[in-house]
Amino acid sequence: MIFEHLIKTNKSAFLAKVIEVANFLGVNPDHLMFLMWFETARTLDHTITNSIGATGLIQFMPATAKHLGTTCEALRKMSNVEQMDWVQKHLAIKRGHYKDYVDLYCGIFWPAAVGKPDTYRITSDIVAQQNPLFDINKDKDIEKSEIRAALYKQIPNQYKSLLK
Repeated sequence: MIFEHLIKTNKSAFLAKVIEVANFLGVNPDHLMFLMWFETARTLDHTITNSIGATGLIQFMPATAKHLGTTCEALRKMSNVEQMDWVQKHLAIKRGHYKDYVDLYCGIFWPAAVGKPDTYRITSDIVAQQNPLFDINKDKDIEKSEIRAALYKQIPNQYKSLLK
């Protein structure tokens, strides 16, 4: 599995849990690992918190954590294995609709985009401002095609063939 060399704690248990969650969701475990690596600033550190308060393996926003029945503080205190239960709970909402790693990422980032064509637009100035990596053309809208292009650029070259 890609990026497994970055796992610092509970390596075997964490890898087993990633595979379990990926199988439950019907997705490639390498896709899930890549997206968690990307979301954790390329670290797989499940305690990481970004500048806007999102935390964990998929950078749960405080409102998302609350909606799921937990908090960002509680998520930070969990092990990487325990946090995978919450990753599964969040992504299970669109279970069966993930066509590729971009759709899976949309399940993390903007669930309404899951299953939509690459022309689908997220028309939120705030989201575009907070995620300039995805607003490639700087129009304050994010098209799913921009997410696809930005994510593809983040894949290390040696893994690009695994993530197609």
